[in-house]
Amino acid sequence: MSTISEKTLIDLELATILKTVSEFCISDLGKMETLQIKPFSSIQKLQPELQQVNEYLSSFVNDNKIPNHYFDDIQKEIHLLNIENSYLEPASFLKILNTGTTIFELLQFFKKFKDYYPFLYNSSEEIEYEKTIVQNIEKVITAYGEVDEKASSLLRQIRNEINSVRSKIGGSFTKALSQYSNAGYLDEIRESVIDNQRVLAVSAMHRRKVKGSLVGSSKTGSIVFIAPEATLQFSRELQNLMYEEHQEIIHILKELTNSLRVFSPNLDSYQSYLTKLDVIASKAKYAQKINGILPKLTSEKRIYLRDAYHPILLLKNNEQQLKTVPQTLELNNKQQIIVISGPNAGGKSIALKTIGLLQVMLQSGLLIPVHERSKTCFFEKILTDIGDNQSIENQLSTYSYRLKNMRNFLRKCNSNTLFLIDEFGTGSDPELGGALAEIFLEEFYTKGSFGIITTHYANLKVLANELENVSNANMQFDEKTLEPMYKLFIGQAGSSFTFEVAQKNGIPFSIINKAKKRVEGEKVRLDKTISRLQKERNKLQKTSETLDKEKSRAIEKTESLHEKQQKVQEKLESFQELYDSNQKMLVYGRKTNELLHKYFQTNNKKQLIADFNNWIVIEKTKHLKKNPPKPKTKIQKKQVKVEKQKAEKKLKKIESEVLVEVVKVREIKKTAAKKIAKQKASYIFKTNDKVRIEGSNSCGTIDKIEKNNAFINYGFFTTKTTLNKLELVEPAKKIK
Repeated sequence: MSTISEKTLIDLELATILKTVSEFCISDLGKMETLQIKPFSSIQKLQPELQQVNEYLSSFVNDNKIPNHYFDDIQKEIHLLNIENSYLEPASFLKILNTGTTIFELLQFFKKFKDYYPFLYNSSEEIEYEKTIVQNIEKVITAYGEVDEKASSLLRQIRNEINSVRSKIGGSFTKALSQYSNAGYLDEIRESVIDNQRVLAVSAMHRRKVKGSLVGSSKTGSIVFIAPEATLQFSRELQNLMYEEHQEIIHILKELTNSLRVFSPNLDSYQSYLTKLDVIASKAKYAQKINGILPKLTSEKRIYLRDAYHPILLLKNNEQQLKTVPQTLELNNKQQIIVISGPNAGGKSIALKTIGLLQVMLQSGLLIPVHERSKTCFFEKILTDIGDNQSIENQLSTYSYRLKNMRNFLRKCNSNTLFLIDEFGTGSDPELGGALAEIFLEEFYTKGSFGIITTHYANLKVLANELENVSNANMQFDEKTLEPMYKLFIGQAGSSFTFEVAQKNGIPFSIINKAKKRVEGEKVRLDKTISRLQKERNKLQKTSETLDKEKSRAIEKTESLHEKQQKVQEKLESFQELYDSNQKMLVYGRKTNELLHKYFQTNNKKQLIADFNNWIVIEKTKHLKKNPPKPKTKIQKKQVKVEKQKAEKKLKKIESEVLVEVVKVREIKKTAAKKIAKQKASYIFKTNDKVRIEGSNSCGTIDKIEKNNAFINYGFFTTKTTLNKLELVEPAKKIK
């Protein structure tokens, strides 16, 4: 299935991951299948598996949860179906029934929600469901795992006879019990059950007086158990019937088994599908535990893992409530190989293993704990050389074993290979081993392989700086606390901090100083320079991170202020529109009120309609003047001009007509005023007349009149005015 060697999987501890994943399986078959997972041999086979796991993971957070798919192991039953003249027990048929029902529910579910789970649906489409399997079993086997009496007429007849005989046995035993109890032959317990048979508990002294078959006695011998003679004949008949029932059940089970033999391949496919779904579910549950996601798989040769966690370390630290530091790393055509250096116990090997393990996990169909914007590609080969692999059995030293590994690397490496080498070049003389390691690195570089190397050798750091597409990297170290920071920084080689680590581990200063004197001055200066540069780089990085945070905060504040400004501007515009609308409504209201007041005075409906229409025309003309339509062509401009001239002529005509009407209205008003004045002059106001003052809408009644003055009562208050300012609303009612 995979071209990745077993050694690589052992080096990267994939078995530990699979053991954790298997704990999420709900079946033994699923656990066995999970523990045997290997990386896929091609990306075409890998992608559907990853998509299915990703879809199952999504079911944990949406409303369309995948149904329970627990199943029983029916491998034994499938094996028996392939053996001629064999038959299955009712319990085995129940297992097959449950498997068939589970398959049916899953197929129906994935068909209904195929838009949500397209890859899981495609996988389920490969299953050929047979209703006959379930139907045949349900006709014969009850939910309690017994053969139904409806399975055959003979079985029903036999069971009816058994019930009849049992009834007779019960009746005859009750009669004998009553008879011998009255005679005083029975012990206090009266009866017992031996071999599923009711027997009389007879006192030993009266055993010869009770007719029947002796079946046992108590430990003390004071009680003997006798089956009454009357029930013995019925018991023999019952045994015969039970034997006939058993033979008929075997006959029915054989027929049912024979009806299912043809579906043996279907049952095998059901078992395989449910096992596979169990494995997918366990992968999804494991991904949920480690916050695993599916990164983008690209055809471009590139690895970009952002915020990548080592899953084993992550779970272990989570249990101990410790923080796990993620790593971000990229390999591409411009950064083909990364050489990681730094102090011992600084996290170099963990960083290397993290990248390798995550790549192997992904190619095995497992989701990985990285940032959602991570990307990676598919590697045909992943080669590792991690740890001290001495082989006493094969008489190989550490260095010999490593040289053998390098030979395999040189033979297998190509442009589609990822190699991981821990402590590159160690095991031999630093100068000679370092020189050979340089040549190996150049060979890997020439073949276009992607790789990560950890080392302490200065010559490899220098070579990495000289080669175009090879980068140095270091694991950061806090010189003040002498503690590793476990953070990978790409772009600069790191110091091994040999003396600092020795100091941290309690080596006396005198010994450290003696060691420093033994080292060549140039090497000490080089190490100090690297250490100083790394320290400055750490300061710059911290400053850069602080500036980035401040920049992001400033951008957020700017965006927030811009949004607030836009909202304020929108509110001002809406308030202005509302104010303009209200002002317009007030103007329209006043005009309408004026027209209605005129109508109430004249009671001329035609005049009201004419005035209203003229007002509408005037308002429309004003609106067109303020918002003239924008013509697009010369013809449209001419049309607008002509229409404008017509409208102006019409407006002038309407204005002249309105003036004429106004003159007429004035004359009518004068006439009406004279008439009203005559009526007023001729009418003599009296007390209790309902009146109103000119120009007012409020009405009141006259309380009293003194000369030319009248006192008008409005209910809450009284006012005084002259009689010539009053208008009659309703004369006082005459008292009969």
